[in-house]
Amino acid sequence: MSCLGFPRRLRLLNAGEYRHVFDHAAFKIHGKGLLALASPNTRGHPRVGLVFSKKNVRLAVDRNRLKRLVRESIRLQQHRLPAVDIVVLSRRGVHELDNDTLHRQLYGMWRRLEKDVRKQSMAAVSQDTPLPSSR
Repeated sequence: MSCLGFPRRLRLLNAGEYRHVFDHAAFKIHGKGLLALASPNTRGHPRVGLVFSKKNVRLAVDRNRLKRLVRESIRLQQHRLPAVDIVVLSRRGVHELDNDTLHRQLYGMWRRLEKDVRKQSMAAVSQDTPLPSSR
C-alpha cells in the first residue's frame, strides 16, 4: 500500500520557497476561483503552498475548508503530479463553490498541470536532440 500522508516534505515551508515560485513560475493553471502557480524543482516530488487571503475569502471557516480540500486533493494526487513547487491562490467567489465542485476543479487543474509539464519537458528534449545530418 502506498503512503498517502501529507508530510512536511510535501509543503512549502518558508517565505523564500514561496517567493521562488512567485518569481520563477513556469506554469499558471487557472480554475474557477483558484490559480495555481508552479515552478520545477529538483526534489523528485511535488510540494504545495497555500495562499487564501482574508480579502478574497472573508470567513475563517471558509478559508480553512478550502485549504483542507486543497491539501486533501494534493495528498491523493501526489503520486501523479510532476516534481514541481505549487502555490495555490484564492480568488473572489471561490468560497461559494461546494465541495464536489471544488474537488472536480482541483482534479482538472492537476491534470492540466501534469499535461503542461509533460509538454514542456518533451519540447526541451526535442530541442536538445541533434537533427540527423543529411549526408
